[in-house]
Amino acid sequence: MAILEIDQVYHTYFSPKTATTALENISISIEEGEFISFLGPSGCGKTTLLSIIAGLIEPTSGTIKIDGIQVKNRKGLIGYMLQQDYLFPWKTIEENILLGLKIMKKDSEENRQRALHLLNEMNLGNVEKQYPRELSGGMRQRVALVRTLSTNPKILLLDEPFSALDYQTKLKLENLVFRTLKEYNKTALLVTHDIGEAIAMSDRIFLLKAKPGEIVQSFIVPPELKAIEPFEARQHPKFSELFQQIWEELNKLESKTTTT
Repeated sequence: MAILEIDQVYHTYFSPKTATTALENISISIEEGEFISFLGPSGCGKTTLLSIIAGLIEPTSGTIKIDGIQVKNRKGLIGYMLQQDYLFPWKTIEENILLGLKIMKKDSEENRQRALHLLNEMNLGNVEKQYPRELSGGMRQRVALVRTLSTNPKILLLDEPFSALDYQTKLKLENLVFRTLKEYNKTALLVTHDIGEAIAMSDRIFLLKAKPGEIVQSFIVPPELKAIEPFEARQHPKFSELFQQIWEELNKLESKTTTT
């Protein structure tokens, strides 16, 4: 059974004078441990889809099921990591990563030690008493990942989490996130504008069109790429082949978007 089932999801934003359909007939089935990426032109509803999956907004119609059950309150089942780290500047790193556990009343000694162990695995074992202002952007994003994983969510949502970082830091963090999610067998959904990032990290890639947002094509990443870390995958011949395919399809979609 799939861990996440998205069935015929539609979403329309209403204003006093207009109704704008952001998503139309989104249906996907995702297995446990899969890494899925969403690509598409601006305005295709990628972030709206993540917000619906997270339970932050309700779809106009359609259902979201986790482990076969339609769950209204998804708190604790889903972790959400954004482009900005949103760490509280007046709290230490340790206090920041334990915040989710406290909110969810899971602040046991076992869970606290697990979170601190995760921090150490991210090569941040000596920063727990420091404050966010004392860390680099890449270090803060690693802290944000630990905070997200500390509550042990079933599904991780990633909304362009690396886009604000310099390229070298981004590549290093891709590898670290890839290894961590594989180690803990986490299911992840990534929204990105970076074709290379999607190929290097994913098992499957979904391409969406805009106005309204709808899945128009999917790509299965070759097993040769899925078996290696993102930085190494970027050097593989099959990476370039798939990049070119997706680039051409994305160009077609963007051309249609600008002419409508």
